[in-house]
This record gives sequence, C-alpha cells and structure tokens, in this order.
Amino acid sequence: MDSDQLLNTHALSVERIMHTGLLSCGPDTPLCEAASRMSQRRCSAILVVEEGRTLGIWTERDSLALDFADPESLRRPVGEVMSRPVVTIDRGVSVGEVAARFAQLGYRHLLVVDDDERPLGMVSQSDVALNQGLEPYLRFREVKGAMRRSPVVLPSALGLAEAARWMRDAGAEAAVVEDDSRSLGILTERDLVRFVARHPGSMSVGELASRPLLTIGADEPLIRARDALVGEGVRHLAVVDEAGGVSGLLGFQDLLSGVEHGYLQDLREALEARDRALAESRESLQLAERVIDASLEGIIITDPQTRIRFVNPAFTHMTGYSLEEVVGRTPAVLSSGRHDAVFYRDMWDTLQQGGFWRGEIWNRRKSGELYLELLTISAIRDERGEVTHYAALFTDITHIRENEERVRHLAYYDPLTGLPNRRLLDDRLALAIRHAHRQGRRLAVLFLDLDHFKQVNDSLGHAVGDELLVRLTERLQHHLREDDTLARLGGDEFIVLLPDVKEVDEVTRVARRLIEATSAPFELGTQRFRVGCSLGISLYPDDGDTPERLVKRADAAMYRAKEEGRNTYRLYRAEMHVEDHQHLALETALRNTAETGEGLDVHYQPLIDRDSGEVKGAEALLRWHAPGLGEVSPGDFIPLAERSGLILPLGRRLMQLVAGQLQAWREAGLTPPRVAINLSARQFWQADLVDEVRRLYEAHGLPPGQIGFELTESTLIDQHQQAVATLAALRDLGCHIAIDDFGTGYSSLSYLQELPVTTLKIDRSFIRGLGESRGSGAILAAVTGLARELGLRVVAEGVETEAQLEALAAYHVTLIQGFLTGRPVPGATFRERYLDRTTA
Repeated sequence: MDSDQLLNTHALSVERIMHTGLLSCGPDTPLCEAASRMSQRRCSAILVVEEGRTLGIWTERDSLALDFADPESLRRPVGEVMSRPVVTIDRGVSVGEVAARFAQLGYRHLLVVDDDERPLGMVSQSDVALNQGLEPYLRFREVKGAMRRSPVVLPSALGLAEAARWMRDAGAEAAVVEDDSRSLGILTERDLVRFVARHPGSMSVGELASRPLLTIGADEPLIRARDALVGEGVRHLAVVDEAGGVSGLLGFQDLLSGVEHGYLQDLREALEARDRALAESRESLQLAERVIDASLEGIIITDPQTRIRFVNPAFTHMTGYSLEEVVGRTPAVLSSGRHDAVFYRDMWDTLQQGGFWRGEIWNRRKSGELYLELLTISAIRDERGEVTHYAALFTDITHIRENEERVRHLAYYDPLTGLPNRRLLDDRLALAIRHAHRQGRRLAVLFLDLDHFKQVNDSLGHAVGDELLVRLTERLQHHLREDDTLARLGGDEFIVLLPDVKEVDEVTRVARRLIEATSAPFELGTQRFRVGCSLGISLYPDDGDTPERLVKRADAAMYRAKEEGRNTYRLYRAEMHVEDHQHLALETALRNTAETGEGLDVHYQPLIDRDSGEVKGAEALLRWHAPGLGEVSPGDFIPLAERSGLILPLGRRLMQLVAGQLQAWREAGLTPPRVAINLSARQFWQADLVDEVRRLYEAHGLPPGQIGFELTESTLIDQHQQAVATLAALRDLGCHIAIDDFGTGYSSLSYLQELPVTTLKIDRSFIRGLGESRGSGAILAAVTGLARELGLRVVAEGVETEAQLEALAAYHVTLIQGFLTGRPVPGATFRERYLDRTTA
C-alpha cells in the first residue's frame, strides 16, 4: 500500500472526520428519553446543553454507573448523571494527535470546538480507528497482541444491576454472556443504553445480550479483525484459542491502544509527504480523475449553485443514476423525504461557516430504495478564497447500521407475521424445559394447523392468505399470556408454548379459546369467510423432555385431531385426552348447575359445646348431585369451580340456599343456631360482598349474626390490613368470623389482634396427632392459649374418637366438630336431630 492510499484521509484535521450532527438534550430530560434518542440515532454519546451552554455529556460508558435494580433511577434527569466537564479539542488538531489524546486521557469522545469554544462536532475512538490509516500496522500485528485478556464472563441469569457493577469494576466495555447451553452472547454498553431507552422492568443479561457472538482467532492479523468489526457492524469480537475457548475480547479501543509512538511519527511524516505530493499534483486533472474513478466512495462535484457537474462510477453503482441523468440537476434528486427543511438549512449553514459538513443522511436510489450514507461535503476555493465547487464524498453504511438487527431478525423471526421462527422457538422451548425441570412444573406445546387454508390461497390468492395469517396472529396473541410464546413454523402451521402449567385443564382451556378465535369470521376487503384449525397438545415431562420430541408429539396429536373431525384438539396421550373430556364434561355440568342450581344441596354439620353437649352452631357444606354423573365429591368440584371461575355463582347459590333454609326453620317456630359458610378468596375480595350479605339478611328476614363466615389464613395473611375493613363491616352485621384450618399455613400470630375475628378452627391434622405427637400437643396448647388471651372461641375440627375428645379437655377448646359429635346431614335430618335441643 503506497502512502497516497495509506493516508487517504489522515492528512486532514479532526474536523474532517468528526460528526457534525450533534445529538443533544436539556439537563431536565429524563434519562430514558435521552437513551431512546441515542438508540434511535445509534449514537454513543449525547450532549447536555442549556441556553446554548454545554453542561456535560452522557455516554454509553456512563450507563455502567446506573442502578438497574431501581426502575425510577432510569427516569432521573440526565443532568444528575452526566459527566462534566466535557473535554474539548480544537478543530485544527490532526487525526494522529487526536489518537494520542485518546490514549493519554482514556476518554472515548472528544467535543470539537471552534476558536470561540463553540461546539462544531464530536469525534470518537471509532472514527479515529476507521480513518487513521492503521492498515500497515494492523497487517503485521496479531490479535493476541492487542486483545484484552481474561474478559468479563457473565452468567445468563445475572441481573443487569450486578452485571453493570462487574463491568464497571473491571473497566470493561463489553462482557461475554454464557448460559446453561453454553451458547455465547455479548452484553455491551450499547445494549444497556437500549435497555434504559425501553426501561421495561427487571431483565437478566441473557435476555438483553446480543447473539450470536462473533469470534476471531488469536493468531489472526489485526487487519482482519478491523475488517470484521466494520463489515459486521459491531464493536467487539470474541477472541478464541485453538481449543475454541474464549480467551479475550477485541474492540476499536484495542486497535488504537497498540499504536506505538514510532508508528505515529512515521504517520505524521507520511502525512506531510502526501500533503506535498497533493499540492504538486493539484493541477494534474488526469491524476485526479484516475483517483476519483477508482474510489470506492461515491463522489459528486457541483458548481457554486450546487448544480451537479460530475459524478464518479461509484456514485452510479450506489444510486443507479448515470452522469447523463443527473448533470445540471441538484443533489436533491436523491432526497429521501425523511429529513425536514431545518435539517438541510443547518447543513447549509455549517457548510457556509466552516467550509465542510459531515454526517449521516438518508437518501433514495433511482429504484426508490432508501439507504443511509455517511456524507462529507467540502467547499473548494480558489486562491482568492472564492468557492468554485462543492465536492461530496459518501459511503453507503446502511448495512453497517442495520446489519445487527437484520441478521437477528432474519435468524429468529418470521418475516410475514413477525413471530418467532422455529430457531427461536427451539431456544425458548429448551430454556422453558430447563426451568420446568428445576421447578418441578409442567409446560405445554400446542401445534396449530389451519383447516382448508390451501383453498383460501387457491381461491382468493396468496395476498389474502398472507393477510389472513397476519390477522390470525393478532387474534391468537390476544388469547395468550405475556410469558407464552406464539411461533410460526411456516405455511399455516403455528406453535404455542405455554410455560409454568399447573393443571392439564389450563392447557385445554387455552386450546378451546384458540380454536374459537380461529373459527370466528374474517373480513378481508370485500371477502368474509371462516377457517378452522386442528390443534395437538403435548406436555412436559409426560410426553417428552426435548424440544424435538415435544413438537413432534404435538404434531402427531394435531393430525389425530384432523382425522377425527377437524376444528378440535387432541392430547398426545389418549388416556389424558379421555380424562380431559371427562373433566370438560364435569366442568360443563357444573357450569349448567351454577346457572340453574339443579343438583345442589346443603348439608349441615353441628358444632357442639364441649362441656354442655348443646348445639351452638353449624357449618354449611355444599353438595352436588350432577345430572348423569351422580354424586361429585367437594374435593373435585370445589377446586374445579375455583379454576373455571364458577366459584362466585356457586357461592351465591350456597348463601341463598342457607338463608332460605334458615328462614323456613324460623317461620316454622324453630330456633336455628348460627350457620357458618365457607368463603373463597375470590368471594371475600368482591367489592360488594358486604352489601350482598346485607341484602341477604333483609330478603330473608334473618336476625343479625344468623349467618357467619369461615376463611382460610391464606385469604387474609397477605393483605390483612385491607381485609380489616371488610371483616369489620361483616361484624357490624353481627356475623361471626372464623379462621379455618388455623395453623396449617404461614401463620402470623401478630395479625390476629388486628383482625376482627371471633373464632379459630384448629385443623384436624393437629387433633389427629394428639397422644401421638408432642408437636401437635405443643401447637394446640400455644394456639388455644393465644385464643384465650385474645378472647376468641376455639373449634376443634375432625374429632372422631373418644380419646381425642378426652385429650382436648386439657386445652381451651370451646366447640367440637367432627364425626364423633355429628356428621354432615341434609337440612331435614339436621332439623330432626338437633333443632329441638338447640339453644339460641
């Protein structure tokens, strides 16, 4: 490489390579907004200015000092976290001197100012690395001599706050991210700025890291590393040894840091020599034409009125316009329409004041395609200082700016729907399997295939078919949770990943929703039509423990759904499908019962005074005789009602049945005891629960306190402060409130004194252990002693033997409930056995 080629731009001052399109904001700008501007412009720094004064600068490097564990810190004014003062450099300083200044100060950005200290532009280490003419030096040095050894390696699950601290402590611009699958990624300061711009909440480094991690061998020449950094549009490469292990990282800063003083001196001498050569050859038009024609940069030369006089072959290659098509016209022929008049006015003002302008600009090719170019415009003056021409040099950098996002999108996302493709699905599915394995949970894979989609394509055209797939994607996503994944395999085949599944019926409910969403009519233009879908389901770990096996078996189940009628679903395991259909039949019957009340009955179990043997109360227990299914255990239908959302109508039915029974007894001249009804968490947290109970009392003419309620500890303990108001309102109606199964949850004894409850019901497990376990006796003594001090009644549940009853005599137990003193019986039986003996 001769000196002319070597020093193509390095004889120029720093103002020839700086970026003049400065990005700035006010000191009160929220940090996340400043980061968003940097991400959109792909800038590594933003100036903080106020009333024309430069107050400071916030760079990608400064992101390492943020507290990512506190979301509010990402919204602080940028003026609170900026660096100050801003280091400046005169516009006349040479590129070589700028490189030396970077090495001396350890900074990565310098603000270029004019003679009056007014900002002109910004120059970064990357600008110097791309324009300093290091090629000869880089050809003879190997990567291992310049790389940073022992790079920071972060585990994929590490939080951003901790990751930033590791990088800051190590003085690292980037860190390698390693997950369980040994797949490597990289986390850079730019990734952190991108996170601040979106401030989505907590995130691990594995979710934010860029992939794939680009690598280079330790023995490769540095020139190849520089070309890879530029060509791939990245700023760091991982250096691998002969065994394939990561031994270091290499970035633009490392390219500069190795430049030795002797080489810089040679560079300055070569620069001066080239200046002399250029001065001597300025009048040689033939030489200039050869240089211009051979240049890989597009070149435009205009007259003082900006009318095009000449373009080189590279211009034609990049824009599609020949010299004959543009001569006499202005460069506005390339205008993209993406920049407003203010942008061009500022460009012209800068050009007039300083004689040149450098920055990035969107233009449009003859074909209509937009492209991003790095453009430098220089005013050419004669001996008298008059402008005779303008010369513009530009390079298409679209691929550099878009390469990372384009490669990632093409590699992981479906171009039509924007959904994850099979590759990304496999990654997420593998991660979900590992998580499910650690947590001992299930996950589900749903394979969805449209029915008769080929007929849509054949009859209405592929454009309508594509639009159908896009609309279908929107519908399906509407019925999925945020953590679920919807992926497209291709054609009309989709995969749904449901992580963290507790019960199979959760999956089948989602399957039914997706089938209903798909079957709803589509209106595309003037066309209105319906399509259906067949859906297959596989479960981890029941049907497989690898992504391939789960997808394959969901596919097999889908084909069985097609064979057995279409527009339905099937589980891979036939026995699970039978069980699911039985479960669905039970849920359907329960839904009908919730609407009609058919088959519901109430049994009453007495609460007996331990000392007198009198009936002091009763617990109402719902029973269900399902039409066609017979008696269904409460242990089966109560959890089903909770999961399916039927617990509220069933709870209302129970209260109406109990209130009606009590009214009938009272009208018959009987004196029924207090009756307790179990309230689920969803019932208790209804906004109108107290009003509903009040209306119930009024409608059936019941005296205060005739109906009480039982709640579990888990309903109250997490939000006991909010529960106090509701419980107090129920107590104002005279209702007795009992905490059921006390002692089996994460009991907090301190909250008992705050809650207006009347009764504690000791769980049957402690009663069963009396005489057998010292622990049961100790817990019973502690709880009953506490209840006595707080003035609460104590009910012993599950008393089944005389020995248990005798053992309870040692404790402060008020009431007995269990098979020994009375089993749950229908209302008529309860009346015959107990009401004549009941005291009010």
